[in-house]
Amino acid sequence: MADLGILILRLGLGIMFFAHGLQIALGKFGGPGPEGFSKFISGMGFAPALFWAYLAGYSILTGGALLILGICTRLACIPLIIFILVASRVHLSKGFFLGNGGYEYTFVIFMGLVALMLLGSGKFSIFNKL
Repeated sequence: MADLGILILRLGLGIMFFAHGLQIALGKFGGPGPEGFSKFISGMGFAPALFWAYLAGYSILTGGALLILGICTRLACIPLIIFILVASRVHLSKGFFLGNGGYEYTFVIFMGLVALMLLGSGKFSIFNKL
């Protein structure tokens, strides 16, 4: 059952990150694309913003795909953890709870990624060594 739990966690987080990566990297599903996302992150002090927008978009797109497939799960979690920690910065001043705009959601995502880093891909993966 543990391997089934890992698969469910991998798929849930992987699909979420892959879809979000499509929004940022390619502007799909009503997303801002790299140009729109770069405007957002330039306000956070990232320069050159377009470079960071492409890096973020393709990192989470690739990381999400790797989680879905179970390829190098532990390594795939690293850029996703960095992304979600940076995303949390936006919400820190609003406290914990999501209803107040807080970091509750990003906290849960972070904890799921940490769990996958510790557990690895599980038995139901294409490549479960890393």
